[in-house]
Amino acid sequence: MKRFTSFRADFTASLVVFLVAVPLCVGVAVASGVPAELGLVTGVVGGLLTGLLPGSSLQVSGPAAGLTVLVFEAVKEYGLGALGALVLAAGVLQLVMGALKLGRWFRAISVAVVQGMLAGIGLVLIAGQLYALTDAKAPGSGLANIGGFPGLVTSTAGSRDALAALAIGAGTIAVLVLWPRWRPAARVLPAPLAAVALATTAVWALDMPVARVQVSGLLDAIQPPGLDDLGRLGSVGVLGTVLAFALIASAESLFSAAAVDRLHDGPKTDYDKELMAQGAGNAVCGVLGALPMTAVIVRSAANVQAGAKTKASRVLHGVWLLVFAAAFPAALGVVPVAALAGVLVHAGCKLIPVRALGPLWREHRGEAVVLLATAIAIVTVNMFEGVLIGLLMAVAKTAWETSHVHLEIHTPEDTAEPVQVRAVGNATFLRLPKILDQLESLPADRDVELDLSGLRHLDHACGSALTNWAEQHRRSAREVELVS
Repeated sequence: MKRFTSFRADFTASLVVFLVAVPLCVGVAVASGVPAELGLVTGVVGGLLTGLLPGSSLQVSGPAAGLTVLVFEAVKEYGLGALGALVLAAGVLQLVMGALKLGRWFRAISVAVVQGMLAGIGLVLIAGQLYALTDAKAPGSGLANIGGFPGLVTSTAGSRDALAALAIGAGTIAVLVLWPRWRPAARVLPAPLAAVALATTAVWALDMPVARVQVSGLLDAIQPPGLDDLGRLGSVGVLGTVLAFALIASAESLFSAAAVDRLHDGPKTDYDKELMAQGAGNAVCGVLGALPMTAVIVRSAANVQAGAKTKASRVLHGVWLLVFAAAFPAALGVVPVAALAGVLVHAGCKLIPVRALGPLWREHRGEAVVLLATAIAIVTVNMFEGVLIGLLMAVAKTAWETSHVHLEIHTPEDTAEPVQVRAVGNATFLRLPKILDQLESLPADRDVELDLSGLRHLDHACGSALTNWAEQHRRSAREVELVS
C-alpha cells in the first residue's frame, strides 16, 4: 500500500513537472538560437537517463536559461553542427570531475546565497513569463524584460488577442492559488494540472484567439556531431567554450541540488554522483546534437511541491516529454502558452522567500544583505555570476565577523612604568584601522608594552602595521616592547 501511495504521488508529480518543463525546453531552445525540438531532446535525456542515475533523488534536469547566452554565442561562432561536439566534451569533463570527487566542494554553500539564488531565479522567471502571459515575446535578459514592462502594458491594453491571453494566464494563476483550498479536489488532482486543464477547456470551448504550444517531430532535429566537428575540439577557443559549458553547468546543477535539499526531508544529494549523472546526460545530449543540460531549480521545486517521493517522478516526466512531443506532437497543440506561463509565474513567486526576509533582516542583517545582493545580481547579470557574487559577499561577511579583535589597555599611575596593551582575538587587515586608532591614541610620552600573545591569528598586514607603529613610537624617544 505504501509503495502504491508513493507511485501515485510520483505519477501526479511527473505530470506537473512535464507541464512546467515544456515551455522551459522550448523557450530555452528558441532563445539559444536552435530548433525548439532540441530543447525537448535534452529534457527527455534529463528525465530518462539522468533521472535514473544516482545523485539527487528529486532534482530534475533539462535545458536551462543559465547557458542560453553561451550556447547562442557558440552556435553563432562555430555553427549548429559543432554544438553536439561541445556538449559531448563538456559531459566527459564533468564525468572526470565527478570521478575525482570534486563535487563535494559545493556543499559549503551559504544558506543566504541559496535563498538569494532561488529568489533571483524566481524574479527572472516572472519577468520573462509575464510577456508569455499576453502571447508577447520577451526582450531577452532580466533587466531588458523589466525595462520593457511599460511597453508591454501599453501593447496589451490595445490588443484584444493579448487581453484574451492575459485572461487565460491570470485565470490559471487564480486557480493555482485557490485550488489547494478545496482540499477534497486537491487530493485527487494537483493544482497545476487542474489549472492547465481548465484553461485548455476554456480556450477550446470559447474558441479564443490565443497562442498554443507548437512542436514538430524530434527525429529531424537530431544532428549527431561529425568527425569534422569533433576535430575542432583541438582549438583553444573551442576548448575554452567546453570548459565554460562544464563549469557553469556543474555549478548550476550542484547549487540547485543544495537548494532542492532544503525543500524536502528525503535523502540528500551525493554531489559527486550527481556531477557524474549530469556528465553522462550531457555526453548523450552531445551525441544527439542537443542542448547542454543542467539541473533546473524551477522544475525541481515544482517536483518537490507536487509531492514527489522518489526519482520515478523525474523519469516519468521524461516519458511524457517523449510520448507527447515525439509520438503525438499534436496533443500539445491544444494547450495555451499563456496557461503554461501562468504555471511558471506562480512557481517563480514561490521561490521568493518574502515571509522569511523580514525576520532575517531583524535577526541577521548581514545574511539578508547577502540574500538580496545575490538575487539582484542574478537579475542584472546572470545566474552563474550572480551566485559567485553572493558567495564572495558571504565569504567577506564571514571574514569580517570572525576578525574580532580588541585591545586591553592598562595605564599605570606611575609614569615611569610602561603602558600595558594586550591584543586579544583575530587581527586581520579588516580590523587594522580600529587597532591603529587605539594605538595612536596612547600617550606619546609613555613607554608601551604591546603583548600579542592573546592573538589567535595575526595576518601579514597587521603584523607589518604594528611593526611600523612601534618604529614610529620609538622615534619619539619612547620604548616599545613587543611580546608575542
